[in-house]
Amino acid sequence: MSVTQIDIDDDALARAMALSNVRTAKEAVNLALRFYAEQQDRAARISRHFERACEWGVVEDAERLHRAEKRSQ
Repeated sequence: MSVTQIDIDDDALARAMALSNVRTAKEAVNLALRFYAEQQDRAARISRHFERACEWGVVEDAERLHRAEKRSQ
């Protein structure tokens, strides 16, 4: 772990601490950093799966089915 001195938005920190039920600023910042990294990893995985689905024609098939279902309603 590294020690870093940074300016943090006090209101945002207080909200994050209250919402996550952590007791220290360090816990809140570490939680936020882990959450952000996980969200970015998840977004990258979804993007890769979507690209593969496009290559396989799955997306076009799903769009066709969706349009057909909308027309039948």
